[in-house]
Amino acid sequence: MSAISTGQATVLGIVEGITEFLPVSSTGHLKITEGLMHIPVDDKAVVAFTAVIQVGAIAAVFVYFFKDIVRFTRALLRGIANREERYHHDYKFAWWVIYATIPIVAVGLAAKPLIEGPLASLWVVAGSLIVGSAVMWAADQMGRHKRGEDDTSFKDAMLVGCSQILALLFPGFSRSGATMSTGLILDLDRVAATRLSFFLGLPALTGAGVYELKDAVGGGAPVMPLVVGTAVSFVVAYASIAWLLKFVAKHSFNAFVLYRIVIGVLLFGLLGMGVLDA
Repeated sequence: MSAISTGQATVLGIVEGITEFLPVSSTGHLKITEGLMHIPVDDKAVVAFTAVIQVGAIAAVFVYFFKDIVRFTRALLRGIANREERYHHDYKFAWWVIYATIPIVAVGLAAKPLIEGPLASLWVVAGSLIVGSAVMWAADQMGRHKRGEDDTSFKDAMLVGCSQILALLFPGFSRSGATMSTGLILDLDRVAATRLSFFLGLPALTGAGVYELKDAVGGGAPVMPLVVGTAVSFVVAYASIAWLLKFVAKHSFNAFVLYRIVIGVLLFGLLGMGVLDA
């Protein structure tokens, strides 16, 4: 692969941090950015590099939701030690996050050649951006927004967790967009759907970053750009998380839907004119 420079890593870190948790597809934006910088989007080391810098963004979730994560972890440990504690919602929720991660891990390992090969195409990204926009708009219209985080169930967690597979297979669909949309369809309010999306993303994204680290380094990616990209994504993602939670408390997802459509159509145009290489 063409070595990713520190400057390019900084740009990719900013893009990752802004888009990882917004329902606009971080993978899609990273691939578009890589294409504009003439970085081969289907190179295994490049795919690994983008997975690793996601760890910076996911670390921001750990820091931002530290108190919640400690609460769930304590509830899990108490429940393991004491049967009576297993009736508490926090104990159940901790296990639901673990169970809901299994499907995406299984599909990710089984479909890895496709994910890193044909499905990494920018044509797929463009189409997924637009199709995902339609799903998000429909979900926002259908949802009754009447259930909070304390009302979530095992079924909710599993359905939202499984929806992450759409973003895994179709870069551009957006993991956040898929999970938030599923939460809205299940009648969760926007804040509850957004928080559930964050928590369910913790194991999957962390695991993917750690798993891909060997390919990123062993595949020719210098260590310094990895460190810089990861650090930048952490700082930017933390600010992005804070902004998103405030935004969804008062607004619909229509702004994200419109933005995704514009980017998708623009990407189709750039690919069709040969400005970008798919």
